[in-house]
Amino acid sequence: MSLHTKIKEEAKRAFLDQDTVRTTVCRSILAALTYELMAKKAKEGEDAKDDVVLAIVKKLANQHKDSIEQFTKGGRKDLVKVEQAELKILQEFLPASLPRKEIEKVAKKVKQQLGVTDKAGMGKLIGAINKELKGQADGAEIKSVVESLF
Repeated sequence: MSLHTKIKEEAKRAFLDQDTVRTTVCRSILAALTYELMAKKAKEGEDAKDDVVLAIVKKLANQHKDSIEQFTKGGRKDLVKVEQAELKILQEFLPASLPRKEIEKVAKKVKQQLGVTDKAGMGKLIGAINKELKGQADGAEIKSVVESLF
């Protein structure tokens, strides 16, 4: 079952269970997917590929993280709780992130392959690691690991 189909089924189940938060999150994902498919001029009824779905869910999760940060600064604890609940649901659709040790192994290997020796090559190194891990790690975590290497 594709991830897109899984989210559709989850939205139906959440609606029938009257779980408003989960329904809202699933619908927001589906709306973003519909927009993406329309932009790519996909055929009607076609599901998005899993990598597209994951990219959209990650984007939505990052938006929620930013909102949490802003609402915390603004003292809006009520909105922080809502955003955290929605973020938790979004994270259920994301694959588990690699542990820091695994990211460090990949970072060291890629650093050696590229021959990066100073901070000037950090951007290139981070990009290569992102490509190697294919979304299995958070960008901020990768950046932190790369910074620790120098």
